[in-house]
Amino acid sequence: MADKDFSEYALNVDRQAMADTGPAILGEGDYRYEVSGANWGNLPEGWYYKEATSVAINSSGQVYVFNRGSHQMLILDRDGNVDSWWSDASFGVPHGVTIGPDDSIFCVDVGDSTVRKFTGDGKLLMTLGTPHQPAGKMSGQPFCVPTHVAIDTRTAEFYVADGYSNARVHKYDPNGNYLFSWGESGTGDGQFNIVHNIDTDSNGWVYIADRENQRVQIFSPEGKYEAQWNNLSRVAALHIDSSGDEEVVYLGEYFCGIGSNDTGTDLGPRVTIMSLDGKVLGRAGRQSYGDETGRFYSPHGLAVDANGDVYVAEVSWSDYGSQMDPPRGLRSMQKLVKLPSAV
Repeated sequence: MADKDFSEYALNVDRQAMADTGPAILGEGDYRYEVSGANWGNLPEGWYYKEATSVAINSSGQVYVFNRGSHQMLILDRDGNVDSWWSDASFGVPHGVTIGPDDSIFCVDVGDSTVRKFTGDGKLLMTLGTPHQPAGKMSGQPFCVPTHVAIDTRTAEFYVADGYSNARVHKYDPNGNYLFSWGESGTGDGQFNIVHNIDTDSNGWVYIADRENQRVQIFSPEGKYEAQWNNLSRVAALHIDSSGDEEVVYLGEYFCGIGSNDTGTDLGPRVTIMSLDGKVLGRAGRQSYGDETGRFYSPHGLAVDANGDVYVAEVSWSDYGSQMDPPRGLRSMQKLVKLPSAV
């Protein structure tokens, strides 16, 4: 279906969502959230998400939404009002957005296998990779359908998850000079089956959402395997919140049921909150995918603001809506507003 025809489908999701019974409460303990049914954001008439793929928040609290709909990069305030958008940056297939300590923006395009760095208002600063000339599949060379960027806030060095057709992580200095790579295809320690998302903690440890191996792997800044977290669903999104006294890891997980097991509980899709030592602190979402308030489709990217609210971007069109008969737009951008602790 052409994008010019998508707006009518996009409107259907808001009509359907607003028919829900009202906000839902998700989570537990210190991590309880209220989530409404509709797409988050007050988009002007004729604008639509189609599907939001990634979300990040700058030092001023502005929310950057990387999007495959009418406007590829939307910048909203925390109330969902549009502050601005990028009008002259053209992406093939938006995938990952990351904001650096200086509020520069890294954008990963799976359509042309590039990583581009911009100013906050969309001025191009750097391009890594040659557009539309990907490296060979599983060659280990950058890039072959990369997915996301993580930045070491101590050094401004950054990592590129080269995930869909490579099983590799590449490290660069702040100027974009290549340093080294690690990883290979497989299920063993240090091996990957879709390196989908990546982030670093305040000590420089690197956390990898190894999606189809249903785990998070942890590495030193030198790429040395250290540990892994298992008993997860298909981990697609990973964000480390370093704003509090203790760093907290937020994971977005796809549904991992197989075949007709589409009503199973605790199989994702969901948001899981963990401590750096791998303890589960809370989870939002127990049911399988669906339209109803309090459910998810495919949490593909997430970010947390200064209030502890969680923004979840979902590739609901690619994974579900485009395959329905007839195809229809689905909710793809949710905000989980953190509630006061129950304690």
